[in-house]
Amino acid sequence: MRNLIVLLILLVCTSAYATDFFPGPGWRDEPNPFASPDAEIGGEISLYLAQYPKSLNYYLDISFQASQIFGTMYETLLTTHPATLDYEPGIAEKWSISEDKKTFTFYIDKAAKWSDGRPITARDIKWTYDMIMDPKNLTGPHKVEMERFLPPVVVDDYTIRFSARDVHWKNLGAAGQFLIMPKHAFEALDFNKINFEFPVVSGPYRIGQIDEGIFVTLERREDWWAGNYKRNQGTGNFQVLKYKFFAENENAFEAFKKGEIDFYPVHTSRLWVNETKGARFSKNWIIKQKVYNYDPLGFQGFAMNIRKPPFDDLRVRQAMAHLIDRRKMNSTLMYNQYFLHKSFHEDLYSKDHPNPNPLFEMDKSKARRLLGEAGWIANRQTGILEKKGRQFTFEFLTRSATSEKFLAIFTEDLKDVGIQLKINKKDWAAWARDMDEFNFQMTWAAWSSSIFKDPEGMWSSKEADRKSGSNITGFKNDRVDGLIEKQKSIFDVKQRNQINREIDQIIYQQVPYVLLWNINYHRLLYWNKFGTPDWVEPKYGSEFSPILYWWLDEDSLADLQDAMQNKSALPPKPPSIYFDKLYEE
Repeated sequence: MRNLIVLLILLVCTSAYATDFFPGPGWRDEPNPFASPDAEIGGEISLYLAQYPKSLNYYLDISFQASQIFGTMYETLLTTHPATLDYEPGIAEKWSISEDKKTFTFYIDKAAKWSDGRPITARDIKWTYDMIMDPKNLTGPHKVEMERFLPPVVVDDYTIRFSARDVHWKNLGAAGQFLIMPKHAFEALDFNKINFEFPVVSGPYRIGQIDEGIFVTLERREDWWAGNYKRNQGTGNFQVLKYKFFAENENAFEAFKKGEIDFYPVHTSRLWVNETKGARFSKNWIIKQKVYNYDPLGFQGFAMNIRKPPFDDLRVRQAMAHLIDRRKMNSTLMYNQYFLHKSFHEDLYSKDHPNPNPLFEMDKSKARRLLGEAGWIANRQTGILEKKGRQFTFEFLTRSATSEKFLAIFTEDLKDVGIQLKINKKDWAAWARDMDEFNFQMTWAAWSSSIFKDPEGMWSSKEADRKSGSNITGFKNDRVDGLIEKQKSIFDVKQRNQINREIDQIIYQQVPYVLLWNINYHRLLYWNKFGTPDWVEPKYGSEFSPILYWWLDEDSLADLQDAMQNKSALPPKPPSIYFDKLYEE
């Protein structure tokens, strides 16, 4: 009888945790398909990384600057194959998924070590989860995915189990791809004050020097525990990554032309069109290239705080969309280099799925009508719109002088219909604090995208009041909430994208942002001293992918120095790179 009871218990446990194990039996540690076998280790690359962030702790600052640096120091349980996008081992050497798709067990690679030599254990993973979820900690955007799980269970030193509250297509990625921090190095500290000192890391780089507000260097670790795996060969080749910070990209560009910065992604059309002339460019000392790949398109626009007047009124937001002369800005300020946004996710649409969203055209008559319907009437003496004795005046929170020429046009068009715009310029840190507290009326915001769209963090109603979150506009919509819930349990990407298109169209009609413009390629400038793969950037790579895949080529460096000394030209490189034409899987 006792044996029967034991057998029944085993059967119940096996049923509850019936699993599929990954990676599959055919998986092997193979070289990264986008890394060059010719890559050399050594040297330094200097890069421009916008304004100095408020923190280098990505859990406290979701800026691109923080993510770029933090992500080279810390690692995740799982990684993603750069071509197939399949999950692959990271800190975890294998993992399992229960039959009901709600339980995820990770088995840590026993070779995984922190930089001080101590092993990475399941307790580090649980501690990181706990820090993210602690209400005291300002980790708002990261709580969105982590709160889908019950607190993880430490099975033993090298095994940890996550149990999801509900089925969600993103659960494996959420549990497997948050950056793990060392418990023993930080548990005695206030997590909200872990900003610039990271004495213990696990990734390929560690912080070298910090000159506050000026630069941060990262130094390549020769003792990185995963450095000898085949999948990491040919990547992370630079001995030093030097990130330089500038409040204005114009100043960064001047530093680049002087050779103080090696690599410069161009975000300003005037620089790309008019400022890439002269000997440095004509003699190919500096390379100018357009790179076309499959990097998902993000969006940018004027974000409106719809939690309070005047932008809590849809008619006012629609009027704003008809008062920004995108076509004029594109032609007069940006040399018609951009297409105009009609979607928050342009890459959801194609010939098979055409975009039905109408473009908001400049139309002052329509804007006046909408404002009138919203109760804003022009004062006969001043011409300024008023409602219940209050003038229509609002503040635009900005962090960059580059925006001023666009805002000058916007200001005049607003003035013409009776609206006064005040510009409030702050540095990055102050701007970020105001955004965290929703202390703004309108601002310019740009967002990257991902291949697999997850609308919850930015568009769910429950995220609208979470400080430091991504739903900065305070968007709430019952229909969108229902669709977000619906897509969570759908594992077919095509089906999810159909739902995401519907979400996109609803949000577009509600105008939480006045969308602006974008380009579908990367504009790169770099000094001609680097070795690169033929395709320059990998299939899904961002404009900062070169940091991972390029290397300092000593022969090219010598040729560049000789050419500059003798005022001679170097051989040209292709002005445009098309991934599809250079790479066959």
